[in-house]
Amino acid sequence: MNKEWSELNKTMQLQLKKSDTWQDGVVTLEKLRNQLLDTLNGFKKNLSREEFDAIPFINADGYHSKTIGYSIWHIFRIEDIVAHTLISDDEQVFFKENYQQRIKSPIITTGNELIKEQIAEFSGQLDLDELYAYVMDVKKSTEGIVRGLSYDDLKLKIPDDRKERLKSLNVVSTSEEAYWLIDYWCGKDVRGLIQMPFSRHWIMHIEACMRIKNKIHPEEG
Repeated sequence: MNKEWSELNKTMQLQLKKSDTWQDGVVTLEKLRNQLLDTLNGFKKNLSREEFDAIPFINADGYHSKTIGYSIWHIFRIEDIVAHTLISDDEQVFFKENYQQRIKSPIITTGNELIKEQIAEFSGQLDLDELYAYVMDVKKSTEGIVRGLSYDDLKLKIPDDRKERLKSLNVVSTSEEAYWLIDYWCGKDVRGLIQMPFSRHWIMHIEACMRIKNKIHPEEG
């Protein structure tokens, strides 16, 4: 893991545990996310359309077996679902701003159910400019939600009615590869959700994207 990202992530997790430092933890979280966003923006600046859809590790196990385009979709669909449906109990950015049509996505899910060539085919259908607009809208809205929380809110578990509402939206595939996410998210408190979909999940997938990029452009290392 990138050393600076790792240190920021550890610091943020420690800060969020204490009532007198949790707000510092929110600041650290945003610093981490801004650094990660810089890397995502670097992909948009430096990679071709075809490179967003490349899948050089198609037979590997791990996050690097995807495409960069898919990975960006996946990070922000998950964040949007968790932030709005589970924490804030309001409408996802995806639906509110008509992003399925704007991005030209054939799915509304997290994409966990897709494998190998399906991932590359899906990636190739996405409008990257609109995907990046979605990235910015989700990031901004999540950070607004987190800033509005109290320390006591961090300890809250997800109510059963929100879990049922999540199921009813069909934004998580019922396939074996995806459906476990619902129990996983709903088994965490709000602090736990901040520490995974909003931070560590970004790191894991963006580092995998960097591995894909370095395979495509080995001279850049």
